[in-house]
Amino acid sequence: MTQIRLTNTRTRTKEDFVPIDAANVRLYLCGPTVYDRAHLGNARPVLVFDLLVRLLRHVYGAEAVTYVRNFTDVDDKINAEAQRRRAAGSPLSLEELIAERTDETIAWYHADMDALGAARPDHEPRATAYVAQMIEMTADLIAKGHAYAAEGHVLFDVRSFPDYGKLSGRSVDDMIAGARVEVAPFKRDPMDFVLWKPSDADVPGWDSPWGRGRPGWHIECSAMSAALLGPHFDIHGGGLDLQFPHHENEIAQSCCAHPQAGFANVWLHNEMLQVEGKKMSKSLGNFFTVRDLLDQGVPGEVIRFVMLSTHYRKPMDWTDEKAEQARITLSDWHELVLGVEPAEFPAEKVVDALADDLNTSAAITALHELAKSNRPSELLTSARLMGLLLPGDYGWAAKQPSDSDIAKRVQELGNIWFKLRAEKDYQAADLLKNELLQASVRLSAVKDGSIRVDFLTPTTPAWASEIIAKLDALEMKWSSHFKKL
Repeated sequence: MTQIRLTNTRTRTKEDFVPIDAANVRLYLCGPTVYDRAHLGNARPVLVFDLLVRLLRHVYGAEAVTYVRNFTDVDDKINAEAQRRRAAGSPLSLEELIAERTDETIAWYHADMDALGAARPDHEPRATAYVAQMIEMTADLIAKGHAYAAEGHVLFDVRSFPDYGKLSGRSVDDMIAGARVEVAPFKRDPMDFVLWKPSDADVPGWDSPWGRGRPGWHIECSAMSAALLGPHFDIHGGGLDLQFPHHENEIAQSCCAHPQAGFANVWLHNEMLQVEGKKMSKSLGNFFTVRDLLDQGVPGEVIRFVMLSTHYRKPMDWTDEKAEQARITLSDWHELVLGVEPAEFPAEKVVDALADDLNTSAAITALHELAKSNRPSELLTSARLMGLLLPGDYGWAAKQPSDSDIAKRVQELGNIWFKLRAEKDYQAADLLKNELLQASVRLSAVKDGSIRVDFLTPTTPAWASEIIAKLDALEMKWSSHFKKL
């Protein structure tokens, strides 16, 4: 059996992955807060974990892996949008408006991640469906002396958990010195974080022993992962930005609630995304969503290829040049595997690269080698292990005619036009000229006896495909004149 090795953020070492139960490998990814479209950076952990799940299922079996990714549908931004819609005149209740917003956002998210070739997890819990479990865990933490109620809030006592800070490698005192923490008079310690907070009439709320309120962000994932995977499971992860405070807080509350369990054995964190060498930011004008790229005509498979070209633990730089190169590579591969049956097993070199801490750059190099050595069946199976060359409609990958190809074919039709004029068949010559004009090609005779060709529209890939179709029809219609030349 292939030995998978993963870099565990908690130990800061690359370790042999040994599942708790090889018949039920369990992993949890922190999912999106569903208030708006997913930006490109949001897609990176999705693709990293999608690849990891594919590898785990290859090694341990398709039915031996349970993958959970949550939706956070309790959030101030969601509430603000619902309140805006109500103020704009919607007759729906606040709860209905929140459901409307989260439903549409989840549908967007599914559509965008589907386009990137990411398989949906086995479970996609919504936070609102697990509030009872959150209340139960919060009450248990109070009973065990790890949390306290104050002014309608419940806060976790970080000093009650000696291992707090081990994931991010900082002491509590260092965190206080360097972090921006919410100062509140009811906190015993500045680093204590909210498990439960009160809700007024304008925001959603649930009845609890501490009054009407709603859960804090961190308790959500602890409650949902415990409910669906148990208190002790194999892998937990997300973007590096979640390492502190979110994942640090998850560990603290989960380990205190289940002191004999251990929570997650392995922690994986992907680095952040840049655009053309700069941090993605609205202020820099380089912020865009996955849907923005898809609507601009960038295929989802191209986005996936670019994202996987960089190791997940390194910053990933999105550039237009990388996207264009990925499009060319994938187009070549699609042509190579057209009509080919996949091999029974992926290439060992690809599997070994992925098993080495998801070394995607090495795996893609191995795919290039398979393509160059003309091994299309192995290329197809190996690429599919990475979520590439999956079954589907890949019209975008069809080879586009070059400018020289178009010019050559226009020239052939221009020769017919010139010949017709020389034979004084002006009616036929004018007909051909007008038909070419309808294809945005203008012919004119030059004094030196040559033909001038002007293209009246920009020569984009979409235009190239369109004009080739029109030229095909014209060549068929005027084929008898070809024979005369």
